This record gives sequence, structure tokens and C-alpha cells, in this order.
Amino acid sequence: MPDPTATSPHESTLQRNLSNRHIQLIAIGGAIGTGLFMGSGKSISLAGPSILFVYMIIGFMLFFVMRAMGELLLSNLAYKSFIDFATDLLGPWAGFFTGWTYWFCWIVTGIADVIAVSSYAHFWFPDAPQWAPALACVGLLLSLNLITVKLFGEIEFWFAMIKLVAIALLVITGIYLVASAPASLAGHGPSLSNLWNDGGLMPHGWMGFFAGFQISIFAFVGIELVGTAAAETKDPHRTLPRAINSIPVRIILFYVLALVTIMAVTPWREVVADKSPFVELFLIAGFPAAAACLNFVVLSSAASSANSGIFSTSRMLFGLALEGDAPRSFKRLSKRSVPSNGLLFSCACLLLGVGVIYLVPDLMHAFTLVTTLSALLFMFVWTIILVSYLVYRKQRPALHQASTYRMPGGPLMCWVTLAFFALILGLLTLKDDTRQALCFTPLWFVVLGVAYPFVRRNCAGQLAKAS
Repeated sequence: MPDPTATSPHESTLQRNLSNRHIQLIAIGGAIGTGLFMGSGKSISLAGPSILFVYMIIGFMLFFVMRAMGELLLSNLAYKSFIDFATDLLGPWAGFFTGWTYWFCWIVTGIADVIAVSSYAHFWFPDAPQWAPALACVGLLLSLNLITVKLFGEIEFWFAMIKLVAIALLVITGIYLVASAPASLAGHGPSLSNLWNDGGLMPHGWMGFFAGFQISIFAFVGIELVGTAAAETKDPHRTLPRAINSIPVRIILFYVLALVTIMAVTPWREVVADKSPFVELFLIAGFPAAAACLNFVVLSSAASSANSGIFSTSRMLFGLALEGDAPRSFKRLSKRSVPSNGLLFSCACLLLGVGVIYLVPDLMHAFTLVTTLSALLFMFVWTIILVSYLVYRKQRPALHQASTYRMPGGPLMCWVTLAFFALILGLLTLKDDTRQALCFTPLWFVVLGVAYPFVRRNCAGQLAKAS
């Protein structure tokens, strides 16, 4: 692997400027995405109360992906992200495919988030051109990310705090409504019995339960962001395990408890698929400023996801450039140790995507395609992490024995999780919109397969010149 410290001053290494509180809140922000605030309505309508088990199962499986990634990153601090250990353990092809796919994951997700920001901003500025909020969002996030990585950590810290406060208020409000509901309204008002009184926990049977996985998987994209930020963490041996180990607790608190509250207050059949159930619950509570407050929360959630995408894609381009899989200009860092060229390129791609989205007549259909495509590409990245771990266990047993942060379950849980991802792929064929995205996905890998030989040939030529 290339040694980043051997480059010129403007091609130096990333700095470890993120503190423990930054990495903890980045991990929380990655676990609470736009999918929870906006996608939970549709997932509840598909699966009913059994959606609780869907979220717990997905979270359980992704916890092992994160533990595998954690052990690999801490086994060699020269690894700056998962593309580094994928390249080292699986070969240059894996780093190329993983890095560019992860970059594309966040570009696709970022396009949806920027469009969402524009839509939410229209609530307050109905007369402004629709492109203006999107442009302002990308420009603001770009400017802040160009300054220093520590500022990125601060931005995500406060974005995540907004999400936490919103969910806490939701749960408190729901508990109040359930506790204060008159006994005479049993079965018709807020009550925990709403979870099982209307058709049971699985009102749509197994098909409804499985359909819930299609939408819910998108809510977890970005959970691996803590691994991308590990290269810029001051004390990775302490902060990375703490962030990963808290994932199960976060899923229980932020997903399961929030959804229990929603379905206890609003019977699942009354949850509207294309509206945020978070907004509806506050409206039921009679909170006068519910619409404006929740609009701000959802806007900040979308902006947070877009901010994470800008951060991740620039770091992916930096890593790809170090390996010779991207133009050399992407490995040049600013005086503040920020990959500015990568930031500018990713933001330009986001703006081009905004223009494409505006041309699609049915925006909701396009949004479903985009989010499904994003989830599929993220599953590819998660799969590469698990396969890398399997190779690591086979080829470097001494490193595993010396590890202080071993993945529980080892290779067995890797295979179980891989089988789970295969099941998800099968479930995505059940609906027309998700099936279309599944059909489009191979085109991306065809493009990478065609580009890879040319990139490798160019890299070999540069090495020959350098020698």
C-alpha cells in the first residue's frame, strides 16, 4: 500500500482531529437517517407492528458488519477506511470497485437528500425558485467542509443532537398521550394495545413482514460512516469500539422505541404511507407549531445526510487517488489537510444530479428508485467488508489472536449476514419499483469493469515513469 507520509506537503496524510464526542455523534447520525423520519410511514403500512422486528433484525445483522470492520481497521492503523483493507486483503480490484461504489452510493443518496432539503425549504420560502435552496445547501456544506475536518465533526454533532431531541420529544409526547387517554377510548385512542389489537403483530402475514425489509434497509445506510471517519479520530482504539458497541442500544432507543410510540398513539392502519408519522403524532398531540418544528427536524436530517455524503465521497476519492485508482489531483490536500479537490468534484456531481431529478415527472417514483439503488450499492460495500474479514481470518490468524476487539461469532456470523443480504436481494424482486432499481444496478458494475483495465494500465505507466 502507498505510504501517505511519503508525499509532498500538499499530499500529506489526513489529520486525526475528531474527538470522542464527534465520533459518537457521527455514529448516531449515521444510524438515524432520512429513512427513519420519512420512510417509516410506508414501512409501517406494509408490515404493520411487525416492522419492529424488521428493524431489529436489520440492526442485528449490520452490527456484525460493523464489528468486522472495527477489528480490521484496528488491526492496522495504516488502514484509513475499508477500501484500504479491501485492497490489501482482496486485491486492487476490490479497492477500486469498493471505493468508487461507495462514492456513487453517497452521490445517489446525496441527490435525494438535496432534493428533500429543497422541498422542505419551500415550506418557509414558497416564492423562492426550487433550485435555490438546493444550491444554497450544497454551497454551504461545501464551504464548511473545506475549512477543517473538526468543523465537519461539529456540524454533525449538532445535526445529530437535533435528531436526538426530536425523537426524545416524540417518545415523551407519546407516553403522555397513552398515559392520559381515557379508559373509555380503549381500542380507539392512544394505547399500547394498538400494537396487537388490529390483526395482531403480523396483520399482512409473512408477505407483509418481508415487504417491510425493502424500505427499512435504506434507513440504515450510512451506519458504516464511523469507519470512514476513523482515519481522522484522535484515539481510534478507544473511540471506534465505543461507537460500534453502542449501535444495538441506539437501534432500540431511536428506532424501536420511536416506532412503538407512533403505533401506540396512531393505530397502524391509520398511518399514511407518504407522510411522516413523526409529524402526524405531534399534530394529534395538538402541538401548535408541530408542522414548522418537524419540518425543521426533517430538513436538518436531510442536510445531515448530505453533509455525511460530501465528507465520505471526498475521503473515498482521496483513498482511491493514493492507490492510483482515481486522478492524482484528488490526493492533494489543502493547507488544513482537507481533500478539497474531492470535495469540489463530489459537490459538482450532486448539483448535476439535482438537475436530472427535476426532469423526472413522478418525483416520488424517482425517489423510490434512487433510495433502492442506494441501498443495493451499500449492501455491496457491506458484503466486501465481510469478505475482507473472512480473508483476514484465514491469511492473518496472528493479527486476529492479538486483537483486543474481536468480532463476535467470527466467520460463522459473516456467512449468516451474507445469507441475509442474499435474502434481501430476493425480497427486492417482490415490488415493481424496487425490481426496476435491482435491474439497473448491474449497469454500474459493468461501467466499473470496463474502466478498471484502463485505470490499472495508467497506474502502471505512472509507476514506471516514477521509477
